Amino acid sequence: MAVVVWIVEGTWPACVDAARAHAPQDTETVLLHVTDTAVAGAGHGAYAGLLGRGHRERDPGTRLEHLASDAAQQLLAAAAERLGRPSRPAVRTGRIEREVVAAAEGADLLVVARDGDRTRLGPHSLGPATRFVVDHAPCPVLLVWPEPAPGTATIPPPPHPPGH
Repeated sequence: MAVVVWIVEGTWPACVDAARAHAPQDTETVLLHVTDTAVAGAGHGAYAGLLGRGHRERDPGTRLEHLASDAAQQLLAAAAERLGRPSRPAVRTGRIEREVVAAAEGADLLVVARDGDRTRLGPHSLGPATRFVVDHAPCPVLLVWPEPAPGTATIPPPPHPPGH
């Protein structure tokens, strides 16, 4: 069995705990972190367009890339420690939702956490990237709450029938 666990700041502990609880001990576990290139790209663009050219060592985009890489490594190390069994890290860069879907190809399970409005049940408990991943994953998805799920009383009422 191969399991991909999507590691995202703020929700990763719930994903790791779910993988540990629901996947056999001998599972091939991949801890996946994806860095969006948009932030560093904005830094590169600002430097090139607004601050001038030359002195590449001053490009804030490069610094942002290094910071993102360091943060990803720290998250993955913490996730591996929490998992407490063999795993391998996977670091990808690009459009987050597409990279997660691509990384899940060939997996038997993808573990993902809710990242939207977590105060009530419903579709808004998924952010846009997570919604894309859930809708397009090429394998089964285990969708977890990062904290205890809200009660069923938080489900919105059904819509009124037409004409009422």
